[in-house]
Amino acid sequence: MTKNHTPSKPLLRIVCGALILLPLTLSAPARAAGDPAKGADVFSAECSDCHSVKEGKDKKGPSLFGVVGRPAGTIAGMNYSDAMRASKLTWTPDRLDAYLAKPKGVIPNGKMKYEGLADAKARADVIAYLTQQK
Repeated sequence: MTKNHTPSKPLLRIVCGALILLPLTLSAPARAAGDPAKGADVFSAECSDCHSVKEGKDKKGPSLFGVVGRPAGTIAGMNYSDAMRASKLTWTPDRLDAYLAKPKGVIPNGKMKYEGLADAKARADVIAYLTQQK
């Protein structure tokens, strides 16, 4: 590159466009993050018949207190399916999202009777709520 070299206009447009879009790209995960308050409402409507978020308070299904980061099928005394116990899953936000969308798609022979939550935003809200339950 010579001392007096200036970039071409197309190159400048590309660089400027990338700089303009960079903050939007970096903030995308923040926009995609769920709302825990809305998640509490979704949890109440969709999950609370079978699950609680109180530590040690299991219902038909296990308590979801501290579920994020917990290995699947590990609460003592719960009657998990063999498939759940053998899954070797750890409940990350991504795994919870897939499971909440279609439980039988993640654990085909599991006991979960719930068909799934199709609304991605509602799932993100529930996961944000569950993440706070620790």
